[in-house]
Amino acid sequence: MANTKYVKPTESELEILQILWTKGLATVREVHEELAKTKDAGYTTTLKLMQIMHEKGLVKRDDSMRTHVYQAAVNKEKTQKHLLTKMIDSLFGGSPTQLVIQALGSGDHKASREELEEIQAILNELKNR
Repeated sequence: MANTKYVKPTESELEILQILWTKGLATVREVHEELAKTKDAGYTTTLKLMQIMHEKGLVKRDDSMRTHVYQAAVNKEKTQKHLLTKMIDSLFGGSPTQLVIQALGSGDHKASREELEEIQAILNELKNR
């Protein structure tokens, strides 16, 4: 599988992957119920999306029982790293500094004191390499 081309999930597919990464295994109904908590999504739309994700190789499906059970086929950390690298390149001119400045300076998502301390510890570690 290392030779296969990376398939970039859409925003809706990422929402489904987040649920599967959290739950591990889930039916379409379970995924749909989670999605319905935050957005207006029809069951058939969720089903179709998950079928497309299976065809793309983003999820695995166990067909051995009447109700299909799905799980993520892509690694959460690798997906995050790939999407973050693409975002840094396309939105921030390849500058991780600009990304961090934007993320920490944003009024929408203020970092907590604990998060800032964790970030500082990481920065200190990077400086000492």
